[in-house]
This record gives sequence, structure tokens and C-alpha cells, in this order.
Amino acid sequence: MSNKFLSDLASLIGAHHVLTAPQDVAPYLTDWRQRYTGQALAVVAPATTEEVAAIVKRCAAERIGIVPQGGNTGLCGGATPDTSGTQIVLSLRRLQRIRAVDPLNNTLTVEAGVTLLQAQEAAHAAERLFPLSLASEGSCTIGGNLATNAGGTAVLRYGNARELTLGLEVVTAQGEIWQGLTGLRKDNTGYDLRDLFIGAEGTLGIITAATLKLYPLPKATATALVSVNTLAHALQLLTLAQSHAAAALTTFEAMSDLCLRLVNKHTQRPLPFAQGAPYAVLLELSDLESEEHAQSVLNTLLAAALEKGIAQDAIIASSLQQAQQLWALRERIPEAEALEGRNIKHDISLPLSRLAEFCERCEQALHALGTPLQLVVFGHLGDGNLHYNIALPKKTDVPAFALWQEKINRVVYKTVAECSGSISAEHGIGQLKRDTLPHYKDATALRLMRSIKQALDPLGIMNPGKVL
Repeated sequence: MSNKFLSDLASLIGAHHVLTAPQDVAPYLTDWRQRYTGQALAVVAPATTEEVAAIVKRCAAERIGIVPQGGNTGLCGGATPDTSGTQIVLSLRRLQRIRAVDPLNNTLTVEAGVTLLQAQEAAHAAERLFPLSLASEGSCTIGGNLATNAGGTAVLRYGNARELTLGLEVVTAQGEIWQGLTGLRKDNTGYDLRDLFIGAEGTLGIITAATLKLYPLPKATATALVSVNTLAHALQLLTLAQSHAAAALTTFEAMSDLCLRLVNKHTQRPLPFAQGAPYAVLLELSDLESEEHAQSVLNTLLAAALEKGIAQDAIIASSLQQAQQLWALRERIPEAEALEGRNIKHDISLPLSRLAEFCERCEQALHALGTPLQLVVFGHLGDGNLHYNIALPKKTDVPAFALWQEKINRVVYKTVAECSGSISAEHGIGQLKRDTLPHYKDATALRLMRSIKQALDPLGIMNPGKVL
């Protein structure tokens, strides 16, 4: 069956786009963090939605599992096949067309293989802003962004990928094409199918194109790095910033002193504050009036924060280069973490009102475990999303690391649940958290999710083994 099946796929899209040689397939089999490596019957790379639909129909006929993959920058193994060698990886990288730019309607329609950076550039060429922004924007794709409901650094003002999407084109598990590429902001004609597929990680259907929201380009930005003594002070600064800047507050990122020291150690970037900073907040305003207005609002805000004792020090970027240098402190934390050694990562979300409580309770519970550890805490504080990572001693061997990872995960996720949070804020579930999810997701919600999966993918061929 395999030879006939692969021959049929080659006839559908061309033999050059059905990869089976080990050296050709290898780049698609390991996830970005190199946590998972699978095997695949083939890597298949269609160039059109119609070709995707034809491939899905052929796979459905043979009950072959399909693992959709975009830029392969996911962090939970959601785009990696299992080790059976019976699934295909469906690469969407060749779906690269910018289908339409509509400045009057403030919409952009792109195919799933368009990178986030290309989408941003297409919007900018039309004097518009597509505000989704991630560290991997040069390689991650729109299809993957939507499949994982990506977040990033501008969620506070613009929302995550779901809020930035008006319509979708999707190939169903039966190989049908749902044409839902509407540019409407109001369409109350039944169930919102769009929201079923966004965040589903390819388990319900394959997103092949999307119509995205655009915004006016800001006339200026103002950026500052602020030293605060505690997370509680950081949250007070957030409230103050919102009262002064309102919707102009685009970004509000927090990072602990250890994060800054790791970046200093491994990337040679100088520490920003001579006296140190228990926490640093990177905030940015986007202004539609002028640079003078943006700077005035920022200066007034920071003066009030210093006067009230909320902030201890502040660095205001006086140029684009200085702003980029401040951003580099935040963006290079993951690189510095990796260079430091093994760490256990958590992408969590909490109500802002309970975030400081969570950090205090979780730190106490972790230290009670009795092993030396360091907390590497940073993230999108403005929307309650923390990357709450734990570094173990370098000498920790693989078996000991696995044991501590299980214990630490249990403590972190239990505390998250007790503080009404989520175990996945923006990275998704994939295979990394698949078996953990039932312990922290409402049982009724899980039953409904399984019902939807059964209804839309009764053969179970869409990204099997992920999420559920």
C-alpha cells in the first residue's frame, strides 16, 4: 500500500514535493526545542489549497495520519510526527501567496505558509500595521500562528491571533474546502466555525489561508526599561501606565534580575541598572499623534511612578537603536537560558489580581522540595502570561532531571490551578502537555472537546496524538 499511496501523492503534487529520502525528511522530524523526534512515511509539500484537499482525501481513504507543519517553531511538539513511521508530515511552506490587501477595509488575506514577517511587511507596504509580533517571526508561519493561537508582545493592546483574525479557509478532515475568508467584522449567521480551528493545533482541520485585521501605523513609539522591587510593584506600574496611556500602552514585559544576569553572562550585554533590579519592566507606547506626545506621556507616567515609590529607576530610549538594545535584553533570555543549561519551562496564564500571590506561593512550595534551583521568571505581564522557568544545577544528570521535572511540574501546575490560572497561555498543548491537560481542564470541557473532535475528524487522522 505504501508504494501505491506515495505514487498517488506524487501524481497529485509532483514527485519532487513528496520527500522520502532520510536526508530530505530529517529537518521535518524534530521539534524546535529538540525534545521530540519522530518518523514519517513521507513529507508532502502541496502548493495550493486544492492540492491540500486532494492529499487529505487520499489519506482519509487509507486512514493515514496527517501532521500539519508550518515553520516548525512550535514549543510543545505539536508539529512533530510520532515514531511509528505511518504518518505523513504535511508541510504548508509552499502556500506562500499574499492573496489580497484591502487598506480601506483594513484586512490582509494570506496563505498559511506566509511567514509572520512577510505578513507584517505586506501590511506595512500598504501603510498599515499587522501587530502580531513574536521572536520567531522570520520563520514562523501564519498557519502555525493561528493553529496555536499565538500571543507575543502586543497582546495587551491588540489581542492574540484569534482576535486578529476575521476569516479562514480550511481543509476539513474529509478533504472538503471551507471558504470562510470573510472580511466582515459582524457576521451573526450561526456558529463561529473560525474559532473552532484557531488554537486547535491542526487536530480538526488544516488552515490554508486567513483574512487578518490591520491597523493604522503608529506615528511614534516610546520605550522604557523600569526597575521595580517586586512583582506587586510591577502590577501597580501596569495600573498606573494604563491610567496615563490608555490604549497607547502596547507592551508591558517583565523579567527578573536572574534573567538580566543570564543575558549579561551569555551575550555580554551590560546590566542596565548599576544597583541591580529585582524586576525590570519593559514598556512601550504606540502613539497615533506624534513622537513628542508619546514621549510626554511616557515621561509623565515615569515621573509619577518614581514619586509614588512604585519604580526605583528608569531608562528611556532616546533613539530606535536604544529601544532595540532594551528589547534585546528581553528577547535574548531564552538563548541565555539554553546556554546556562537544563531548565524546566512553564508557559502559564493567571489573573493579574492573583499573579503576585501565585509567584510567592509557588516559590515557597518549590524550595520546600529540597533541591537547589533558580527561578527564571519573565513574560508578558500585561496580559498575565508568565514564562515561569526553573533551572536545576548543571551537574543534574538525565534521570535526576526527569524526576525533578515531574515533581516541579506538579507543584507549578497545582499552584496555577489553585490561583485560577491556565497551564498553557500561548504555546499550546501539542504532545508535551497532552497527558497533563486532563488533570487541570474541566471534565465537561474535555467531553465537549472530544465530541467536537469526533464530529469533525471521525477517523482520527488530523494530527493524531496531539491535544487530546
